[in-house]
Formats: sequence, structure tokens, C-alpha cells
Amino acid sequence: MSFETWLAYLSICFTILIIPGPTVMLVVGYALGDGRKAALGAVRGVLLGDAVAISLSALGLGALLAASATAFTVLKLVGAFYLVYLGIKLWRAPVNPHGLSVPPAEARHAARDRAIKGFIVTVLNPKGLAFFLAFLPQFMVADAPVAQQVAILTATFVGVAAITNSGYAILAGTVRARLRNPAVLRWINRVGGGFMIGAGALTATMRRVD
Repeated sequence: MSFETWLAYLSICFTILIIPGPTVMLVVGYALGDGRKAALGAVRGVLLGDAVAISLSALGLGALLAASATAFTVLKLVGAFYLVYLGIKLWRAPVNPHGLSVPPAEARHAARDRAIKGFIVTVLNPKGLAFFLAFLPQFMVADAPVAQQVAILTATFVGVAAITNSGYAILAGTVRARLRNPAVLRWINRVGGGFMIGAGALTATMRRVD
């Protein structure tokens, strides 16, 4: 993996992770309901879940690489179109300004409980596994060591997730009113969707050039 490829991966990770998705909503919900400590506990669980999900996806990628380089390339193209699909879906997604709250009973649990729930929600999400399976091949080289590439991609994704999710947890209290504004939520969805559509289209074009 070249340094330029890694930088592209890093920038796309930031684009994807800064968009308020299910795990961000989970973290922000805990921050609003229970405070920073509980939310940061959830962040730890989410990060561990991301690492496990990427590792599980990597097992399939390693088998695919060993079996067929052509199939691996096809998967990259499928992944590119999948990114475009996700972008369109995000662009058209309805907003829910009341979706950040958590039940009062859960608000009394400790940060460890939040970490466990954050991990379970993340690692058992089949859409997350499918996303990593489609996303990671865009930045891997078929004839390079798989384990080394996966280690770099995993560490980068988890590191960016730690920054973005912790940022949401810490700032949730001060941006509460804006996060509940439907116009702001709709704008975030469309900007994020546009970035994802562009990333998928660029990836597909690069594959044809290769």
C-alpha cells in the first residue's frame, strides 16, 4: 500500500465516520442522557466492535485473494457501486430530530455496561460486516501481504473512529440544539451522501484505468 493510497483511505474514513450514523447516535444518546463518562465507555465498546468486524471481514478477503485475483477485482467494483448506493440512501434518508434520547432506565447504568452494549451493537451488525467487506478491498493490493495491509487499515479506521466518536461524546452537550434541528440533520445527510457517492464513483473510474 502506497502512502498516497493510505492518505486517501484516511480521508474517506474521516468522511464516513464524521457522518451521524447508528453508532454516533448511540454515543451521543449516552452523552446526552448519562454524561461523558458513559458515552466514552460506549466509544470503547464501539472501537472494539469495529476492530472485530474488520478482522472477520478480512478472513473472507484473505480467502478470496488466495483463490482468485480476478474475483478480488470484481469485489472491488461491487464495493464501489455499494458505496454509491450507500451515498444515495444517505442522501435520501429521512431525519429524526428526536432519535438521540435514550430510555431513562438505561441512563442509570455504568460506563462498563455502555461499553458492552456499544460492542454488541457494532460487532453484531451484519451491515457493518458487509460494508467492511466492500470497503477494504478498495485500498488493498492483491499481490501484497494481506495481514500487513489489514493491520494498517484496521489501526487507521479504529484510530479515526476514536477521534470522531470521542469528539461527538465530548461535544454532545453543547451541540444538542443543532443536532435536533431537522434542517441541519438533512444538510449533514446530503453532504455526507455526496462524499460517499463521489468516493464510489472515483474508485470505479480508477479500477477501469488499472
